[in-house]
Amino acid sequence: MTALRKLGSSDLEVFPLALGGNVFGWTADEATSFAVLDAYTAAGGNFVDTADAYSAWVDGNQGGESETILGKWVKARGNRDDVVIATKVSQHPEYRGLSAANIKAAADASLRRLGTDRIDLYYTHYDQPEVPVEEIIGALDELVQAGKVRHIAASNISAERLRASLEFSDREGLARYVALQPHYNLVSRDTYEGELQDVADRAGLAAVPYYALASGFLTGKYRPGTTVDSPRAGGAARYLESERGRRVLAALDEIAAAHDAPVATVALAWLAARPTVAAPIASARTVGQLPALLGVADLKLTEAEVTRLTEASA
Repeated sequence: MTALRKLGSSDLEVFPLALGGNVFGWTADEATSFAVLDAYTAAGGNFVDTADAYSAWVDGNQGGESETILGKWVKARGNRDDVVIATKVSQHPEYRGLSAANIKAAADASLRRLGTDRIDLYYTHYDQPEVPVEEIIGALDELVQAGKVRHIAASNISAERLRASLEFSDREGLARYVALQPHYNLVSRDTYEGELQDVADRAGLAAVPYYALASGFLTGKYRPGTTVDSPRAGGAARYLESERGRRVLAALDEIAAAHDAPVATVALAWLAARPTVAAPIASARTVGQLPALLGVADLKLTEAEVTRLTEASA
């Protein structure tokens, strides 16, 4: 049985891989999403990450499709108490921003779509620097006090705003962020490492990185001269053009061969071993993509292997 990891200072214990729900209602239809969720939980997974905006960018979608599919699945399986559900506020077309009124209205809309009475982890999706942290934290605290949200977290926020939010929570005795969702992976380290990571570390926050596989680049399927059929192929392929991207791939290939493991598993294992990281997020649009992601729970890199990847990605 895979050991669960404590999420920061919260009482949540999560599987070391968060399943990304961004594909539900986008590249995975409802039946496929159910199959992926079934396979993930059958392997011991319990941490699903979604957002109220997923997947508003798809023609014909309005936002909330991912939450709706997840809610239907939880209802069909009757497993609400076994799953840690994380969702986010600020980017839904009808609920944009982080005003107090919007946060509360968006949370109610998410609860309806998810078909549940509480959100386990509620993120501010993108910070709005023009809204005072006092207003944001105040609204989130009201949701916690009302029992609609168990714990709060932040994503896409500056170190300065994160620090100010934590200080306000501590000073006023209000709900306090327990986790941070940064853009972080082997080919994008400066998006988290440095001041932002330092603030998270000092405050005891757990990091739950998104783009953990760099839009698929760190699966190893993008190679010189290859064409990949994926909506995210353009973004992933650009990493091949950098010397660092090629160095990272070479190191991943070497370590993957030593462990007889997929390249993606090794990339996630490096991330899972980083300071503050509790669980990287990765999504699967087919059940066949899951084993390489789930493997992070069992793959333990040696100190030398972690160092090799850290140096290759510098």
